[in-house]
Amino acid sequence: MDNKRLLMLVEIAIFAAIGLVLDQVSFKVWAQGGSVSLVMVPIILIAFRWGLIPGLTTGLLIGVMQTMFGAYIIHWLQGLLDYGVAFTVVGLAAIVRRPVLDAAKDLNKMKMALYIILGTVLAGFLRYAAHTIAGAVFFSEYAGDQNAWIYSIIYNGTYMLPATILTAIVGVLLFTAAPQLIKRKS
Repeated sequence: MDNKRLLMLVEIAIFAAIGLVLDQVSFKVWAQGGSVSLVMVPIILIAFRWGLIPGLTTGLLIGVMQTMFGAYIIHWLQGLLDYGVAFTVVGLAAIVRRPVLDAAKDLNKMKMALYIILGTVLAGFLRYAAHTIAGAVFFSEYAGDQNAWIYSIIYNGTYMLPATILTAIVGVLLFTAAPQLIKRKS
């Protein structure tokens, strides 16, 4: 195994562990689940630094570890959506990796911030969609007389919107202050 690949694998493992810790240090919004945390920051860092597959892998590892350390699962498909899919799709922030790397190389912090925000909002929206689908399908009894989809959209939005905004802010501050975190040494 070459050194570059080994470094990537080590970073994925370390940042997945950091993501799990950051998710444990969170602000719980609802007793039934949902919290505002910085769990997405390590995933987007790996996604911007290494690309799509490593970003998806980091998210998947975080989701799997969350299932091992106290997940709330009532059905295997709900568990897959709320943990496997929801965190894996955060790695799709890598879609804007090339413009982020180009802006970092040019030290264009405004352009870098714009693409970091775009990638983070996309990642946050996709995670939100996974939680919303799981909520509407598997937790509809909490909606009472309300439409389960509207209830799930609002419920999951109360923590996903702040979590996505917080991740975007931290990502922009972190990556524009230290662009070397995104650029790998050859």
